[in-house]
Amino acid sequence: MNTYIHSVSLDPDRCTGCTSCMKHCPTEAIRVKNGCAEIDSNRCIDCGECVRHCVNNAKKAVCGSFDQLADYKWKIALPAPSLFAQFTGLEDVDYVLQGLLDIGFDDVFEVSKAAEIVSAYTRKYIKTEGIKKPVISSACPVVERLILLRFPSLRDNLIPMKPPVEVAAEMAKEKALREHPELRREDIATCFISPCAAKASYIKNEFGTYKSQVDVVVSISEVYFQLLNVMTRGKTPKVSTQSGMIGLGWASCGGESSALLNDNNISVDGIHDVIEVLEKIDNGNIPTVDFVELNACTGGCVGGVLTIENPYIAKNRLQTLRRYMPVSLNVIPADEDFIADSVLAEIPSYPSINRLGKSIGESMRMMAQIQAIRENLPGIDCGSCGAPTCRAFAEDLVKGTAHIDDCIIAYKELIQAYIKDQNRGSGVKNDSPTACE
Repeated sequence: MNTYIHSVSLDPDRCTGCTSCMKHCPTEAIRVKNGCAEIDSNRCIDCGECVRHCVNNAKKAVCGSFDQLADYKWKIALPAPSLFAQFTGLEDVDYVLQGLLDIGFDDVFEVSKAAEIVSAYTRKYIKTEGIKKPVISSACPVVERLILLRFPSLRDNLIPMKPPVEVAAEMAKEKALREHPELRREDIATCFISPCAAKASYIKNEFGTYKSQVDVVVSISEVYFQLLNVMTRGKTPKVSTQSGMIGLGWASCGGESSALLNDNNISVDGIHDVIEVLEKIDNGNIPTVDFVELNACTGGCVGGVLTIENPYIAKNRLQTLRRYMPVSLNVIPADEDFIADSVLAEIPSYPSINRLGKSIGESMRMMAQIQAIRENLPGIDCGSCGAPTCRAFAEDLVKGTAHIDDCIIAYKELIQAYIKDQNRGSGVKNDSPTACE
């Protein structure tokens, strides 16, 4: 069992307890108590919805910084494909690659290159006999954690492959060791330029015996302004891209699916739509498909909370960039009938958030209590109690983390009933209407 390290944090000094983050959290991981939000780390999936909707900037995504690279002799940039979609008028990704060298990196290894390799192995995987379908992409760490927490029955549907950034990090380090034999592995740092907090969380955590090969994660928003200062269109880049349309396409929703060269798949973006599709798959209410691509962010990775540009504008820029690129620059041997160990991954395990008690019997008793309480609550999901819904409040009551007095409407009705009892006892007549009349 792993203790998950998160990359979404809360600044209590900025929080006003407005409940906006709580109402948008897809896993009901947030409660508002004593005028301040609290995040349940066991339910949080680092989707960044609270970061998007917090008007007080009390939620933030925590990444690394360039200062962490100071002690390494060889620094390799791992740009996410979504980085290239941030720049106005960019016609050649080589300018960005050269810009990364100009701001201090010793080498650049495109994550889109690794994405093309992962796509090639995925095409082989979905043709393997005996696998559980639909195969669900594990590239988005938000979706993977969501499935493991809320839809554990779909765990075997997840494709057991590393995300492209991990494949890129390993390949980049091997390349550096081959080309610079004077270097040791500990001298080399791989720095992922990330569009979202969830990828930073993934890299911080260890799953079984596997430890991420990414050493530092910085946000696209931080690198963007540094690149603007050094990128010039008149300067001829010294490096050229090593990926094509398929790799760059991973930045937006549908890119991973189109790379499979197979029409029998679906692509979904936006965390709430993702949950709806997962519910359908879990219930068996979805057409038979081979592959399901799920992106927590609207538009895909171009919609990550650490990006600069509007996701729809960014997606349009990607289409322009891909127009003159080759389909792919990375393939695997056609006669290779196995999936390389270098891309395979262990799917982690987490306790399901659907489980209420330690046993089935205890869970059933708690569920009955929750239902009984729920029937006596207003049912308007106002959030004034500090829970996102009346159902969530009822669960909190059963778990002993809330009190019935937290429900303002129920508390008001208790006061009104008490006043009526007192008035009847004293003979005072009170015909004024109640708040609910």
